[in-house]
Amino acid sequence: MRALRKVEIGGRKWVWVATVAAAGACASADAGRIEVGHSVPEYTAVSLAGDSVSLTGMRGRVVLLNVWATWCHPCRDEIPELREIQTRYQGQPFDVVGVSVDADGAESLIGAFIEEFRMNYPIWLDPEDRVSTRFLLIGVPTTFLIDKQGVLRWRKTGPVEPGDTTLTSLIDKALAE
Repeated sequence: MRALRKVEIGGRKWVWVATVAAAGACASADAGRIEVGHSVPEYTAVSLAGDSVSLTGMRGRVVLLNVWATWCHPCRDEIPELREIQTRYQGQPFDVVGVSVDADGAESLIGAFIEEFRMNYPIWLDPEDRVSTRFLLIGVPTTFLIDKQGVLRWRKTGPVEPGDTTLTSLIDKALAE
């Protein structure tokens, strides 16, 4: 179903088209709610080595899931902080996991990017950008803190800020539970 609406902005007339074809997706989003305190949806991807990986396979560990792309400049800005967080919690049941939404066939570009930025955490590949649909993303970078039971504890659209004490406090709390 499509709804047309004419709008005037700055003296120019625009026609807005809203498509309501994904009623099932909306219903499942409401049922699964991508909100803090609710379980995250099932999500699978492929590791850079070609192995199948999933959030279900990460249960029992705290996961900082970071969705990024090589072409995203704010993504580049947050990598030093993500490296620091991965190092800080090394040896604990914790992982930073980067999900690249770069296009299919960009594996060598992604590999060079990982090396250049010294990324010290696992990278999952999602060239179809299914993560955006599953987690209702509006852009990259977007980061999620998921506890050991698969419950969302924190979400941020935009780069992770250096020294974010709210995030580190929530990581500490999730690890203690």
